[in-house]
Amino acid sequence: MSLQESKLYLYLAIIALMSWWLVKLTGVVELFHAPTPAHSPDYFSKGYTKWEMSELGTLKNELLADEMIHYSDDGTTHLVNPTMYFHNDKTPPWVVKSETGILSRDGNDLLLDGKVTIDRAKAPGVTQLTINTSVLKVNPKTSYAETTKWAELISPPNRTTGTGMKLTFIEPIHLQLLANVKGIYETK
Repeated sequence: MSLQESKLYLYLAIIALMSWWLVKLTGVVELFHAPTPAHSPDYFSKGYTKWEMSELGTLKNELLADEMIHYSDDGTTHLVNPTMYFHNDKTPPWVVKSETGILSRDGNDLLLDGKVTIDRAKAPGVTQLTINTSVLKVNPKTSYAETTKWAELISPPNRTTGTGMKLTFIEPIHLQLLANVKGIYETK
């Protein structure tokens, strides 16, 4: 190697060293290694749909939402205007709507908040039912819901209210108000 080539490599090494030193001095590297905020979204969607099938391949339940935001730190999925459908073979589906919802990491718990409405349409042998409540905890896997808050059951022309409720959406359907139960019933 000639002296001329040695000087060229020396100059390149000095330029590289000075460039590295200037980058460290200005803090540009710090921008690329900034810590992620503790509870920040890692993905989101406008218009969200999730289906769950039964062992026989029929639609068991579905979850729809206007917006979905997933957080990587705790694995929760936050939903705006979620609507959940619980399908049965012989009856119309149960439709559960709320203003907001949080789906757990494992998908076994859906916490619905704000005004929560549960509807089942009228069909042959099935009466219409509307339930109004708030802060409803739903387990999509077991088709079960419960709340400790006030609940109102409306099956025209009857109306029943109470505090706390448990509801199973699949056969055998079970609905229970837990305390302070009051009702207005039309007699025939």
